[in-house]
Amino acid sequence: MQALMKEFRTFLLRGNLVDMAVGIVIGIAFAALVTALVTDLITPIIAAIVGRPDFSTLSFTIHKSRFLYGDFLNAVITFLSIAAAVFFFVVKPVNMLMARRKTEPPVDETVRQCPECLSEIPRAARRCAFCTAQLAPAA
Repeated sequence: MQALMKEFRTFLLRGNLVDMAVGIVIGIAFAALVTALVTDLITPIIAAIVGRPDFSTLSFTIHKSRFLYGDFLNAVITFLSIAAAVFFFVVKPVNMLMARRKTEPPVDETVRQCPECLSEIPRAARRCAFCTAQLAPAA
């Protein structure tokens, strides 16, 4: 029984399990933040433009079957609002920050390094312009 408890404790304290738990908690908090942004800011803007904040009452009836297309419209607007909020307020700023922090130069596919003098030469070159070494054709 003691070995089982030790194994269970080891399982619980593994790094990836703790990382996943932290990620889930942060994800839930972030979801609440994005939902509040959409509900409190973006939906009222849409309501000011369209004139109606809630479309759930919109429906039509065919052969005594009621189709609540307003609920679907609300879901589409909510999804698009959340996707736009995440893209413009999270993805774009994070991408800009990562581009600023990038320290490695961009990879140039048109050149390669000479194995003899380590200078950059055109990929199709068969002889180095700097040390005149003969080179194997580029792969």
